[in-house]
Amino acid sequence: MGEPPESPSGISRRALLTTGATAAIVGAGAGAAGVALLGSPGRRPSLWSQPDQSGAQPVGGLHLQFGKDASAEVVVSWHTTDAVHNPRVMVGTPTSGFGRVVQAETRTYRDAKSKTEVRVNHARLDNLAADTDYVYAAVHDGTNPEVGTVRTAPSGRKPLRFTSFGDQAIPTLGQFKNPIYGIHNLGSPAAGDITTAIERLGPLFNLVNGDLCYANLTDDRIRTWSDWFDNNTRSARYRPWMPAAGNHENELGNGPVGYAAYQTYFDVPDSGSDAELRGLWYSFTAGSVRVISLNNDDVCFQDAGNFYVHGYSGGAQRRWLETELANARADPRVDWVVVCMHQTAISTADHTNGADLGIRQEWLPLFDRFQVDLVVCGHEHHYERSHPVRGAKDTETKTPIPVETRADVIDTSEGTVHLVIGGGGTSTPSNTMFFPQPQCRVLTEVGLYDPAIGRKAPIYVVEDAPWSAFRDRENPYGFVAFDVDPGSPGGNTSIKATHYAVNGPYGAISVVEEFTLTRPRRG
Repeated sequence: MGEPPESPSGISRRALLTTGATAAIVGAGAGAAGVALLGSPGRRPSLWSQPDQSGAQPVGGLHLQFGKDASAEVVVSWHTTDAVHNPRVMVGTPTSGFGRVVQAETRTYRDAKSKTEVRVNHARLDNLAADTDYVYAAVHDGTNPEVGTVRTAPSGRKPLRFTSFGDQAIPTLGQFKNPIYGIHNLGSPAAGDITTAIERLGPLFNLVNGDLCYANLTDDRIRTWSDWFDNNTRSARYRPWMPAAGNHENELGNGPVGYAAYQTYFDVPDSGSDAELRGLWYSFTAGSVRVISLNNDDVCFQDAGNFYVHGYSGGAQRRWLETELANARADPRVDWVVVCMHQTAISTADHTNGADLGIRQEWLPLFDRFQVDLVVCGHEHHYERSHPVRGAKDTETKTPIPVETRADVIDTSEGTVHLVIGGGGTSTPSNTMFFPQPQCRVLTEVGLYDPAIGRKAPIYVVEDAPWSAFRDRENPYGFVAFDVDPGSPGGNTSIKATHYAVNGPYGAISVVEEFTLTRPRRG
């Protein structure tokens, strides 16, 4: 019969048939409605064909990000180390198949340790319909397409689910003092189990609260990033994984403030910052939820990356945050303001990083003024929850003041709830390190460089923690799912939060605690 004719995308009809069939199989597992195969009327599409063997690097680490308006814009991203030609994405709907082709923009960085250049392709899919399933295939010349599905966010007040955790690393059998391949990344098997668990719940998007893969601790930073994406693409190609940069995304020599790898791998919404700071803070809106992602290394006193970058933005991030929060609260379409960041303002674990006074001084007064509902973070490798807090005591540590102690239903118009969700998979959990009674080690400043620890010495003050509401001592790994209920006009809207422990292979999970956030519905 001969080779099927070329499609407008430059890929053979046979490849599209194969891609469509693969997408139908994969998409079914991801909650998609199926994919229409492209073929001539009366022809039976085949499920498989001999792949091309042309030597090009394959599409690697396929993952998604939302644009600023999650109901209309999605970015499809993948990476290689070889130069590729004509990177592009075919996109369509499950009922119509692939019809539109979007060219990708390629961004690069050269890793300062290995001198290897990484190329990341980002294809921005815009003008999408809200609350709609799409199918797509990412490809460059000389290799076969990699397929995925994505659902856009609803526009307006409709139910949605999102999840959150931090401090993942990559799946390994543990931490080795002298790893054979020179990889030291604090990983554990749970770093793979949690990805499976997220996919079982099928959220609209997942927030990754910093310290993604700990590449800055490894001899081979590029392999570590690649392994992290390889683990998570089985979820991140179906739903956006929206990151916050943590201290372990700070890599010596990679960009002026050390985040060039992170900034290149992800294409998050533009915040209007200078090019060298692009992607370090951003926001997006999904339904009635405004998510604001911050980079706390800018304000934290702790010296915890590859080099000390405290104050690197010169106040630009704080000025942006103040404007962003004001705009969110002035927008009648927004009910919920959720902040995603890495380091935390609260923690009741001893002999860990502790809370950071810099966050309490710079961010918390803004959270109070603009009634931020929820803060999700990591950095401490356990789960704990604060009572809603507003204001601070006039003390050296600026202790947050709890405004209510009810545990099951929490009115966030009265105060902000902070969640530490740092059990994403690291081999150094801190759930067994809580103070017997709730206390907090607050890092208030740093001293001179200490060669014994390889960084500026932290200086701590211990305070009582009246804001402490729940601490999970039993489970080292887990995440939180948030189910948004828009409520009815004139009434309240709510978010049901469920903290799941990740118990083992195949995404085994169990419920640890549930609570509900509520506030008056706007609009």
